[in-house]
Amino acid sequence: MKDTLKDISELLKEEPVITYNSVKESGISKYSFNKLINEEGFEKVGHGLYLSKNELIDELYIIHKRCPIAVFSHDEAFFYHNLVDREPLVHTFTIYSGYNAHRLKEKSNYKIYNVKKELIDVGKIIVKDSYGNDIPMYDLERTVCDLVRSRNSIEINEFTTALKAYVARKDKNLNLLMEYAKLFSISNIIRKYMEVLL
Repeated sequence: MKDTLKDISELLKEEPVITYNSVKESGISKYSFNKLINEEGFEKVGHGLYLSKNELIDELYIIHKRCPIAVFSHDEAFFYHNLVDREPLVHTFTIYSGYNAHRLKEKSNYKIYNVKKELIDVGKIIVKDSYGNDIPMYDLERTVCDLVRSRNSIEINEFTTALKAYVARKDKNLNLLMEYAKLFSISNIIRKYMEVLL
């Protein structure tokens, strides 16, 4: 059991959340894993996901582990990219249309957006969240496209603030923005906003 605990401790150094699959790859039996989970007080934080009792819960990382195809977007990305200064009240991410997300939809603190499967990876990058864990998120230009595409469901003040914040940035990439805008069929709309604000 000491060896099993040592093996799992090594896994936890690499990943704050462990799954039975990652433990299985290390050669630890399901029986030993379950016994250890109970004895050491690991917390179940999702289907097949366990967190050491000494770890703080990183909700974004847990969502990522529960649904690896999800990419954090919209409110989550607006805040991360400093387009707004208000932290989101609910976690927002994008999955592709047709993906079975019934377990995720049971959670009321998630807002889920859908795109065509071929567009899910457009602008996807890996960033460090506030706990220092790697999570997928859309880059700045894809985030602006999402902002414009969702403009009817965003408060006008927040929309204007975020768009002005983007235009004021020195690291903006207008060519990339227009490239993404073409993919999402919003080139004309983006161009009009940019002409007014630039």
